[in-house]
Amino acid sequence: MPASRPITQGNGQTSLRYTVILLNIGGRLALTFCLFTTLNYMEVAIISKYINTKSDELVNENIRFREVLVIAQDGTQIGVKSRFDAIKLARDAELDLVCVAPNAKTPVCRIMNYGKYRFEQQKKAKEMKKNQKTVSVKEIQLSPTIDTHDVNTKLKHALKWLESGDKVKVGVNFRGRQMAHIEIGEKILKDFLEQCGDACVIEKPAKLEGRSLYAIIAPKKK
Repeated sequence: MPASRPITQGNGQTSLRYTVILLNIGGRLALTFCLFTTLNYMEVAIISKYINTKSDELVNENIRFREVLVIAQDGTQIGVKSRFDAIKLARDAELDLVCVAPNAKTPVCRIMNYGKYRFEQQKKAKEMKKNQKTVSVKEIQLSPTIDTHDVNTKLKHALKWLESGDKVKVGVNFRGRQMAHIEIGEKILKDFLEQCGDACVIEKPAKLEGRSLYAIIAPKKK
């Protein structure tokens, strides 16, 4: 019977060598995967930077409708096309496909230069905001016992506000037994409004609410 061969450390070294090789292969694969993922991420980031289109904007590939009504850049109606064909038409013209009426029975898309379109829309919005004046409502408080000096002071404030384009709420407050003589407050308010003269128009006539009688005047359009 042949003698059995003694177990040497060679087998263990061979196993260790295979393990090291496998680990090296696994490490290289993991490194390759990481590099591939990183490059893809960088590519997407670069593309997104230059496209500069928000995910919720219905432009090009963001349009998910199966079929759309396509309008050419010059306003000519091309007709109903599939999403793919509509985008291709825009790409062939080196332009963008923009959905301008997503809620229509057949969503309407227009072929245009989206970058230029968005720039013009932003420009219009800035112009509207620039020309839009915020009108505030100032307030003047009178009383049935107010003296002439105080009336004149408050009148100057009211005229100044009207000149600035603001509205003015003029009110007369009644206290205690003053409610028994509302006609006094009515005359004070009427005289005050008359003194504002040609500088204003009465937007809301005098009205009694609780213990306050008030009217709202606005600048007269020039």
